[in-house]
Amino acid sequence: MCRIFNSILAVTAAGGLSGAAIASRAPSIEGVWEAVEVTTTGPGARTITPLQPNLSFITAKHYSHIDIHADGPRPVLTDAENASADDLRRAWGPVVAEAGSYELASGAFVTYPVVSKNPAAMTKGSFTSYAYRVAGDTLWLTPQRNSRGGVTNPPTIKLRRVE
Repeated sequence: MCRIFNSILAVTAAGGLSGAAIASRAPSIEGVWEAVEVTTTGPGARTITPLQPNLSFITAKHYSHIDIHADGPRPVLTDAENASADDLRRAWGPVVAEAGSYELASGAFVTYPVVSKNPAAMTKGSFTSYAYRVAGDTLWLTPQRNSRGGVTNPPTIKLRRVE
C-alpha cells in the first residue's frame, strides 16, 4: 500500500514538475527588452530601424522604459548650465522615460504610469492600452487607446528580449 502511494506521489510530483517546466517555457512579457524597430502608419508611414538607445523592463507587476525619440544621436552638452534653451531641447527633448504598474487583460497590455518625464502622463486615471504579442524573444506592442481615447495611426513597436 505504501509503495502504491509513493508511486502515485512520484507520478503526481513529476507531472507537476513537467507542467511547471512547460509553463515556464511559454512566452512571457516579463524581461528586459530593447526596441529594434518601429513601424508607423498613416500619412508618412515608415519603418524606423535602427533605433536610438532604449531599454524596457517588465517585471511581474511593474514596467519601466527609457528611450530616445530621435532620428540621430543627440548633441553632447559640454556645459549644461550655460546651454541655450534650444541646445537643452535638442539634447533632452527626445528622452522619454516612464515607469508604473501594468496589467494584462483581454489580450491587452495596459500601463498605468506612476512617474514620467511628461507630467500629463502622471495624472489620475492615465493609462495606455496596447495590443501585444510575444513569440520567442520578440514582443510587439501597438497602442490602441489611452485616457484621451483611441490612438489614431498607431505605430507598432518590435522589441527583442535582451534578458
